[in-house]
Amino acid sequence: MEFIIYLIVGGIAGWLAGVVVKGGGFGLIGDIIVGILGGLIAGWLCAHVLNFSIGGGIIGQIITSAIGAIILLLVIRLVKRA
Repeated sequence: MEFIIYLIVGGIAGWLAGVVVKGGGFGLIGDIIVGILGGLIAGWLCAHVLNFSIGGGIIGQIITSAIGAIILLLVIRLVKRA
């Protein structure tokens, strides 16, 4: 059940990131992967580097994952340009 929640949160976060970063979407599977990776990046940044939490529950997970996915999409866009 937890795996399905990760997929749903990753999909929503990846979709939100694709909407925010215009032209950054990668389709359904790509958005899920970007959302999950973004969640890992943002979770690591918040917990270990910045030492704070955005919030608990699924809404906090979606916000954290979306922020990480946006960062990831911006980095991917910069690498593609180079």
